[in-house]
Amino acid sequence: MLCRATALAGLLAAGGCASIQSTTDNLLYAVTPYRIDIVQGNVVTKEQVALIKPGMPRNQVRDILGSPMLTDIFHADRWDYIFTIRRQGTEPQRISVVAYFEGDALKKLDAPELPSEREFVASISRTKATGKAPVLELTEAQKEALPKPQKAEAPAAAPTGAVRSYPPLEPS
Repeated sequence: MLCRATALAGLLAAGGCASIQSTTDNLLYAVTPYRIDIVQGNVVTKEQVALIKPGMPRNQVRDILGSPMLTDIFHADRWDYIFTIRRQGTEPQRISVVAYFEGDALKKLDAPELPSEREFVASISRTKATGKAPVLELTEAQKEALPKPQKAEAPAAAPTGAVRSYPPLEPS
């Protein structure tokens, strides 16, 4: 009899745990933790690739594209520029550009279809683009509403006979 009562109490406790567990799981799926954005590598844009020409020395390529993300001692004539970004709520982005050299001169640059700088900024922007560029100039009405500059007054003349003496700059 005691065994049956213990078994019945165990079954009821296990059933209660299952309902608590399902409630807890539902609650945990509703609340998601904050995950930081992970940005790695060099952003390479259309404008930068347009400046690269075959035959350029390594230092000029580095000046334009930045330091490569990967260089390999077994492939000294290859530089890899890799950019990745992982953000919560969006698909990860990865762009890979490879520069091949012969000696010190650039042989070729393998690059996929790259975004322009403006397209790239729009793709990572958290705010929705309005499509309107900000206006950075004043209209004619705004220019006329500005206060007019006042005429500069002539500086007061120093009193005659007043001489300033300054300490020497170097020790004697």
